[in-house]
Amino acid sequence: MRTRGAVIKQAPGTFEVVDLELDEPRRDEIMVRMVASGLCHSDAHIAAGDHAVNNYPICGGHEGAGVVERVGPETEGFAVGDHVVFSFLAACGKCRWCASGMQNLCDRGAAIMTGGRPDAPDSHRMLLDGAPVGQTCGLATFSEYTTVHVDNAIKVLDKSLPLDRLCLLSCGVGTGWGAAVNSAQVYPGQTVIVMGTGGVGINAVQGAAHAGASRIIAVDPVAFKRESALRLGATHAVAGIDEAAELARTFTNGQGADAAIITVGNTTGEHIAQAFSSIRKAGVCVVTGLGKMTDVGLPISPLELTLYQKTLVGSLFGASNPTADIPWMIDMYTAGKLELDSLVTSTYTLDEVAKGFEDMEAGVNLRGVLVFD
Repeated sequence: MRTRGAVIKQAPGTFEVVDLELDEPRRDEIMVRMVASGLCHSDAHIAAGDHAVNNYPICGGHEGAGVVERVGPETEGFAVGDHVVFSFLAACGKCRWCASGMQNLCDRGAAIMTGGRPDAPDSHRMLLDGAPVGQTCGLATFSEYTTVHVDNAIKVLDKSLPLDRLCLLSCGVGTGWGAAVNSAQVYPGQTVIVMGTGGVGINAVQGAAHAGASRIIAVDPVAFKRESALRLGATHAVAGIDEAAELARTFTNGQGADAAIITVGNTTGEHIAQAFSSIRKAGVCVVTGLGKMTDVGLPISPLELTLYQKTLVGSLFGASNPTADIPWMIDMYTAGKLELDSLVTSTYTLDEVAKGFEDMEAGVNLRGVLVFD
């Protein structure tokens, strides 16, 4: 069938809306009519060329929700009309990592940047003028319709819930929340620094607050984001990490923060070093922000790492299990325990996708969301 989607034809480049041909769903695939898609900094990294992909053009978007339009043959568990939220990381449920309760590290992730089908990377579901088009994370949520593998889809049982809010659970909310709750393992009474409070960091603030941290210090140069962090659980908000580190020491008898979580949109080694220096002995520094794939090296002291017994840990999708955690977060949202509504600062049509990314770079949004007709 025909659809319209926002693609990057080459990197660096900007998203442009084109007409695409979309493949019918095969076995274990569903076709979804998109309702909403979040604008995530990871897509901006692809547009900038920071993250290499195997195929250009590539249709953007990996944070989305919609309604099942068609179901592939011999595909169980889904029906036309089902509401679904995508997980940008598929979970096969069979590999070593899924079996060990680490679905975010599923072996299916090896194909995430190929743009093709997971079992056949050279097989593409989208075409532009007869040429193959990659799908970001196998999803391509910047398209009016998309065909995806069922391992990326989580069913929403309550169809009254707003998909333009639940779409945020595909990436940003779980990544931030899990960075605090799962990776930093924040517990009551702790002092936590969250470095960067945009679409991911604001949810690290929520996660730390939910876990019972006594002091949550939000760090962001943008006043709007600092104010938003204070509304969503931060106890303090400052513009720079040096001020945050000093503030944490005043609360901890000079020791430093129990945990520092880095969610900066363009994370560098210097960001990591600054956060690492802000934590106490036996503290934890969690890195979930992304930078250029070619960047290497961290300017941290091996002596400090060893003698202070600090922990430096990466966090992919908040170390979550999407098939369990996304329904759990839906329940928390329904119960009023997880804020989603105020995270959506601005909405855009598909044709306004470039404007959405301009606003992201300008720092005026917590999360911009594409809303489809």
